[in-house]
Amino acid sequence: MKKPSIVFFDIDGTLYTEEMIIPLSAKKAIQALQDKGVYVAIATGRAPFMFETLRQELGIKTFVSFNGSYVVADGELIDKKPLEVEKVAQLHKEAGESEHPMVFLDHEQAAADVENHDHIVKGMGDLKMAYPPLDKDYYKNSEIYQALLFCGTEAEKRYQTSYDTFRFVRWHQLAVDVLPSGGSKAEGLRAVANHLGYTMEETAAFGDALNDMEMLKEAGIGIAMGNALEAVKQNADIVTAPVYEDGVKQGLERIGLL
Repeated sequence: MKKPSIVFFDIDGTLYTEEMIIPLSAKKAIQALQDKGVYVAIATGRAPFMFETLRQELGIKTFVSFNGSYVVADGELIDKKPLEVEKVAQLHKEAGESEHPMVFLDHEQAAADVENHDHIVKGMGDLKMAYPPLDKDYYKNSEIYQALLFCGTEAEKRYQTSYDTFRFVRWHQLAVDVLPSGGSKAEGLRAVANHLGYTMEETAAFGDALNDMEMLKEAGIGIAMGNALEAVKQNADIVTAPVYEDGVKQGLERIGLL
């Protein structure tokens, strides 16, 4: 097994526990990688403004955000894929008629289309995020890289068949991410690797959720956390311990980087 030169980490369920805490062992492991000259990056479904503090804490300037729709390398924007405004408007109209609330996100902030909706309260609360300000027309005036659509699985299937320009990825029991069709963390990983001069064989990636599967398959070495969904584990090369049992540290040890 060739030792990777660049390692990508998902955030929720990988670096963060359910309490949004980074285990000390993971912090020390990432610092050790950086001290050895291994390049460290983040690959997340979150918006950049949602993990700015984490980047500063870990000294990371390269990230794949919005599941691949907004990619930054060494502080420089290298790729972006905003959602089509006309299609967002169409989806928003249909969602409103079905009483499915939405949240719109650009790289700097989020906006909700309704106030104090229980599902948005729950979803954002589980991310330890405040309820977004109200602006139902936010998508008309900003480049939107991701939307959150709060609906059940049956409604999700209906939306999937109606919008081929979007990709719907469930991240919560109450909500799905709305992404550009064809976008993924794997695409972002490739963009970063190409920009920095790495081959895909030199990459490794850690993840735990459905939006990590393609990345784990595409990376030179894909490592699933012990707390990952079973489908994610099946698409990984290695399964490490859960995040709360030093999974990051153990995973890096297994691939020979620590």
